[in-house]
Amino acid sequence: MGSRIVATGRALPRTLVSNKDLERYMDTSDEWISTRTGIRQRYTMRQGESLADITAEASKIALNRAGMKAADLDAIVVGTVSSEYGFPSFACQVQTRLGIDTIPAFDVAAACSGFVYALSVADSMMRAGDFKRVLTIGTDALSTMVDWNDRRTAVLFGDGAGAAVMVHEPGPRGVLTSVLRSAGQHWNLLAVRSTGIRSTIDSEVRRDPADSIQMKGPELFKIAVKSIADVTKQAAEKAGIDIAAVDLVVPHQANMRILSAVAERLGISQEKVFTNIDRYGNTSAASVPIALDEALEQDRIHDNDLVMLNACGGGLTWGANLLRW
Repeated sequence: MGSRIVATGRALPRTLVSNKDLERYMDTSDEWISTRTGIRQRYTMRQGESLADITAEASKIALNRAGMKAADLDAIVVGTVSSEYGFPSFACQVQTRLGIDTIPAFDVAAACSGFVYALSVADSMMRAGDFKRVLTIGTDALSTMVDWNDRRTAVLFGDGAGAAVMVHEPGPRGVLTSVLRSAGQHWNLLAVRSTGIRSTIDSEVRRDPADSIQMKGPELFKIAVKSIADVTKQAAEKAGIDIAAVDLVVPHQANMRILSAVAERLGISQEKVFTNIDRYGNTSAASVPIALDEALEQDRIHDNDLVMLNACGGGLTWGANLLRW
C-alpha cells in the first residue's frame, strides 16, 4: 500500500518578465537568452508579494480539485529553500494560511530537487501508515537571490509554487519507486551563501554579489546530465520497468540543453519529455509540480500512464520518482 497523487495546482507571481524586459536591466538580449537556455519569459516576485501567499493559492487549487478541505490533511511537506525566515518553517507559514493547526508541517531543503525529495518523504510516511492525506509542495523564489547585474544567472530564474494532494490507497497506481542522491563535494557548483536581502527586480536595495547565487555552469551541466539520466534509469530498474515503457518524463526545467541531453542519454524521444521552461524559466523546487500540473491540464497524462519525475539541484542533490497514474 502506497500513495497516489489525486490532484495538483499551481500559482505564480503577478509579474511576467520577458527576455525583452530584461534588456532594460542588463547587457543581454532575447536571442542570447533563448538560444542558450530555451527561456523566453518568467514570472518574478515584486516588492510586497509573499511567496507563502502564492503557495497557499496553489495548495487551495489542488485541494479543491481533490474535493478536500485543508482540515482533511494529515501533514504538509514542502520542498523549498526560499523561506523568508530561518524559522518557523515555510510549511508552518502555509499551514496557518490554510487555516489549520496541529498537523505536522515541515520543509525539505534540496534546492531544485525539493519536490522530488518531498514527494519521496511523503510517500515513505504514507507507506509506513503514519498519514493518509498529505499536501506535498514545491515552491521557490530564486529570482530574489540573484545578482541582477549578472546575466549568467539572473536570466535563468523564475518564481512560483506547485502543490499535489497525495492519498494513501491500495492498488497498482501511485508512486512506484523513488531514488534520491546527493554529493556535497560539489556544493560550490551551485550555491547561495545566505538568503539575506530579498532583492526583487523592482527593489531599490540590491543584494551583495557575494551573497547572490553562484553557479559554475559548464561543470554543473556535465554532472547534471549524467546524474539525472542515471537516477532515472535506477528508478525504472527498481520498479522492474524498461525506461522505454515510460509514457512521459516530467523533469526539472533547468535548461533546455540539459533536458535534450538527458533525453538523448536515456534514448527516449523529445516528445516524451514535457517542457515549459520557455514560459516559466527555472523555478527551482516549483518546476516539477508546475510542469506536472500543466501536463495534466494539457491531457498529456492518462490513467495507468507511467510518469517519471526527475531533478537535479544545489547540494548537489538529484532524484527521480516513478508513478503509475
